[in-house]
Amino acid sequence: MQRPIDQHTALIFTMVLISAAEGEMTDAELETIGRQVRYLPVFRGFDHQRLTELGRDCAELLRDDDGLDVACDMIAEALSQPLRETAYALACDVAAADGALASAELEVLGLLRRRLNVDRLVAAAIERATYARHAIL
Repeated sequence: MQRPIDQHTALIFTMVLISAAEGEMTDAELETIGRQVRYLPVFRGFDHQRLTELGRDCAELLRDDDGLDVACDMIAEALSQPLRETAYALACDVAAADGALASAELEVLGLLRRRLNVDRLVAAAIERATYARHAIL
């Protein structure tokens, strides 16, 4: 059964979804999630002690057969359009954290873009900015 979640939880669920896309959450992805929650303005006022609990809640939800769909519905319901774009940007950063995008991550990013109703051009701009930020010498 679907339960309402707050906006911070929705943003964290989004990052956990993309991190878990391959079936394993890498250290680089977990570090990125932690860094974003600690430093981004959108998480001001969030109790950082809840991060682990919310990550576990999302991972548990994803174990269900329809968990990905339910999580996407919960996220979309909790977020306004501007925050949906923020969620997509956070997901892109987590996907790029370990230096390679797996096909499963690309599929989940596509699903998130569609379910969150993020315009294709906006998504392309977010993806390009992510690529630029994560470039290596």
